[in-house]
Amino acid sequence: MRYAIVIERAGDNYSAYAPDLPGCVAAGPTISDVEARMREAIAMHLSGLREDGISAPPPASVVDYIEVTA
Repeated sequence: MRYAIVIERAGDNYSAYAPDLPGCVAAGPTISDVEARMREAIAMHLSGLREDGISAPPPASVVDYIEVTA
């Protein structure tokens, strides 16, 4: 499965979350670090859902960029 993540600058760090997996978050000093931590967080989140007998929600979020003129 392929889940969308949102990465935001948080002061001197970066934070990220997965819109389709409420509560699944990570933070790190660089974008590549927070991406790696999100991979681990998503894997752990999905494992916890399975252990609780809950099906993983299907990826549903769509990510895109738009051009805006001021």
